[in-house]
Amino acid sequence: MVKKTFNEKLQDSKDMPKIIEIQNPKVIDRYKGNKMLIAPPLAYDEIIRKIPVGKVTTNEHIRKYLAKKHGAEFTCPLTAGIFINIAARASEERGKDETPYWRVLKNNGELNEKYPFGTQGQKEHLIAEGFSVVQKGQRYFIEDYLEKIFELV
Repeated sequence: MVKKTFNEKLQDSKDMPKIIEIQNPKVIDRYKGNKMLIAPPLAYDEIIRKIPVGKVTTNEHIRKYLAKKHGAEFTCPLTAGIFINIAARASEERGKDETPYWRVLKNNGELNEKYPFGTQGQKEHLIAEGFSVVQKGQRYFIEDYLEKIFELV
């Protein structure tokens, strides 16, 4: 079996988007609903491409936008993280027609060590775009990131 490239994974929507009815009371309580969206990788790539220079967003902002768009109460956080990472790696794999994945932060404004080239690569991209990056212990954050959030509509 030949391993798929990240760009092939990005284009593979399988049976998504789909909304799953969650039965687990703990999950329902945590996410305040039982209708969970699983969106395809390409949906994340399309959203990330809309983020302009000088703006950032978070995984959570993207998930809330997608849930609302598809009539779900929340979007699966696990697949969201995986699919955002696929979009990032597909962008690097292409080497052109970039998806500015470095503009997507963790939910608290933290840089993502799982992106291609880790936090160092993300930090370099963001500093080049004029963002201030602050270090707290071993972690890096965008200073005042909430003021720079791109509103998805």
